[in-house]
Amino acid sequence: MKAYHQAANYLAERLNGRRPRIAITLGSGLGALADDIKDPLNIPYADIPGFPQSTVHGHKGQLVFGELGGQFVACMQGRFHVYEGHKPESLQIPIRALRLLGVELLVLTNAAGSIHEAMGPGSLMLIEDHINFSGVNPLLGGNDDDIGPRFPDMTEAYNKHQGVVMQTAAGELGIELFRGTYLWALGPSFETPAEIRLYRQWGADAVGMSTVPETIVARHCGMDVVAVSSITNLCAGMTGQALTHEETLREGAKAAEKLSRLIKRWLEAQ
Repeated sequence: MKAYHQAANYLAERLNGRRPRIAITLGSGLGALADDIKDPLNIPYADIPGFPQSTVHGHKGQLVFGELGGQFVACMQGRFHVYEGHKPESLQIPIRALRLLGVELLVLTNAAGSIHEAMGPGSLMLIEDHINFSGVNPLLGGNDDDIGPRFPDMTEAYNKHQGVVMQTAAGELGIELFRGTYLWALGPSFETPAEIRLYRQWGADAVGMSTVPETIVARHCGMDVVAVSSITNLCAGMTGQALTHEETLREGAKAAEKLSRLIKRWLEAQ
């Protein structure tokens, strides 16, 4: 309890009474959306008590507060991954701190690989469900019933109503928004072709190394979640080409403009 209360108290002091209702987490190559925030207050993660530190290239590592799409939002410009060495339970701190600040709705974005050729690089996919193939859970350890139940329900991990609002916004902008199931693999190595064949049989549509732990923590503490994947590549074994993080950043940047327009239109509909 102490860590996220300390973080929330520090942020509340910096915000001078303003409280965001919506928070947005930006994935690899997608940090440019934060540049569109009006009158931004930038707070490096390193300044926030108890916050983990982002170490991955393409993740700037700061919280940005300000106006976007007519809403006062908190934007996480860079996220944390278990493969960086963070303990799974440490991922609770940012989400719970934002919840204490008043955030009710969490928007998650990520860079992901596609299992379907028709959903190629540059595509966007609304996440309707997920598969946790990481072998870990961010709620490991003791549970505080004042935050959430010991065994939280994940039947509707992603808010259906907000998913419809996101689809409507995409239609208004003429953006094709695929829908599907996201699989969380621990990383940092990319998947093998054999693993991708297995994931396809399980019903996964896109694969990545994030998002699911944030969703679990957010749902546990009462936040609604809506999530969109930016497809940066076809998965291992589908093209004959090797996968690289540089490709992820490059293709993520290409999709950033489209995703930025989508999220801003979605925010305007709130």
